[in-house]
Order: sequence, then structure tokens, then C-alpha cells
Amino acid sequence: MTDSLFSGPEPDPAGDAGHEDAPPRVGFFTDTSVCIGCKACEVACKEWNALPEDGLSLTGMSYDNTGELGASTWRHVAFIEQSAPVSDPLATPTVPAPEGRTELTLATDSPPAGGDFRWLMSSDVCKHCTHAACLDVCPTGSLFRTEFGTVVVQEDICNGCGYCVPACPYGVIEQRPSDGRAFKCTLCYDRLGAGQEPACAKACPTESIQFGPLDELRERAALRVDQLHAAGVDGARLYGHDPGDGVGGDGAFFLLLDDPEVYGLPPDPVVTTRDLPAMWKHAGAAALTLAGGWALSFALPAMVRKRGRT
Repeated sequence: MTDSLFSGPEPDPAGDAGHEDAPPRVGFFTDTSVCIGCKACEVACKEWNALPEDGLSLTGMSYDNTGELGASTWRHVAFIEQSAPVSDPLATPTVPAPEGRTELTLATDSPPAGGDFRWLMSSDVCKHCTHAACLDVCPTGSLFRTEFGTVVVQEDICNGCGYCVPACPYGVIEQRPSDGRAFKCTLCYDRLGAGQEPACAKACPTESIQFGPLDELRERAALRVDQLHAAGVDGARLYGHDPGDGVGGDGAFFLLLDDPEVYGLPPDPVVTTRDLPAMWKHAGAAALTLAGGWALSFALPAMVRKRGRT
């Protein structure tokens, strides 16, 4: 067990949640360098989980018509149109395909004239944090840690208090306007229980979304970054993979080609309940001080009166 339940490395979150003989922790590794923005993951997620539609309105900012993660959008593919210097190696299609992967036609298309434009696409999802503040603040037990190390909302227990919404450092959880209950990705908990992979990973045609034991995914991701760096893609980096980061590492982490802010991700997320132990200590000290002052306010006059009579 970790020294702190609210921060720091946590090697066995399922075990610390009370699951005995839990299977290896599983998660997602999303390699954005091979995402083609097809949104098959969004469709598969909606179909399997029977999520309501988002409407057909466009944002007016890009070809993205879902905009962001929400109560009815548990997977969101971001479309980022970005200008890049001509000298930037990413301005040309130098990103190599991982070994054994089918190379799609789009990956060999010629770049636009001038070579100063690129698309960055990334399928975002709940991070299933090692230290999940949403779970810490839930007063009803609606949010819980599964035996697979993931974090799931039980919609029939959620009372719609909304405490989990501001607690999430990634802004993932949202309350559904129709009834106030909170919803987010469950990493297809029902499919995991049946020995199946999540619907989004199953539907991804380029294997941009990879599912499996978290330790294995981290090793695979490190090799992929090395491959990209060897190919001259210096901007490739991992995000959310480090157990020493502010949330103890994510159950869903990413390979990015630019800074996290470009993808709408916080650069250095911290679990929002990290300081609760210190706050409780300060609150306890303040309460004891007040209680001592209140007791003295009665004891001192009594002592003075007693001394005056003697």
C-alpha cells in the first residue's frame, strides 16, 4: 500500500480498494501518431453503451462535431488543425507505422503545397486515474474502483450531487442535463467481465487505441517513442504514463506529437484531493485550539473567583 491514499505511486489500486486476487490492472494506450480521425471509437462506444446522440450541429471550429467529452460522449476524437514550420520534420509524413500494422492510404498521401500544415488527431477518454479524486469525493459510493483497476460510475446509485465534476483534474465527468446524474467511460466494465476488450479498442482500424495490461502497454509505448525518435519525430512523447506524476499515473495514457495543451490536456495534472490529509490536520488543530480557548474562557474566571474567596 502507498504511504498516502491520495497521492504518490500506487502499485496496486485494486488491491487497496479491497479486491483480493485481482487480475493485472488494464488500461488504454492511445497512439495519436496513427489516429486517422475516423471516429469509429466514438460510434462503437455509443452503440455498445447505448448513449444518447449528441445532435448534428457543427462547432464551426473544425470538422469535429462532438466538441468534447461529456455525459453522452465517453470517447471524443479531437481534430487539431496546426501550422508547422516548413523545416519541421512533422510537416512531412515521416511518422513510421508500427511493425505489423496495416498501412492505410491516408498515411502516404502527399502533404499540402508548402508543407506548412498538419492534422493532429487524438481519441480522448476518461483517464481512470490511479488516484481518482472523483471517487474520493463521491458521498454515495456510486463511483468505485473495479477489480481491473478502473473507475466506474453506477448510474443507479448516483444522486446527482455533482461533487465529482469539479474534482476531476481533466474535466472528464459531466452531469446529464435531463436528470443530473454523472456519467463517464466505464472502460466497458461489462465487456471486461466477459473477457472481451472495450468496444472502442475493438473498433479502431489503425490500432491507435490499444487495450491490455497496463505494464505491458507502458513497455510497448516506450518502444514506439524510441521508434519515432529514431525516425526524426522529436516531438513524440508520452503523457499520463508516469506513476510518479500528480495523479499517480493514468490507466489511459497517450503518445502525443506536441505539447499536451495543444490537445486540450492539462500539462501537469494533480489529483484535487491530494491536500486533504494536510487540510484535515489543520482543521483538527484549529478545532482543538477553539475548544481549548472555550474551556479556558470558563475555567479562568472560576479560578480567579476561587482565589479571591481564599
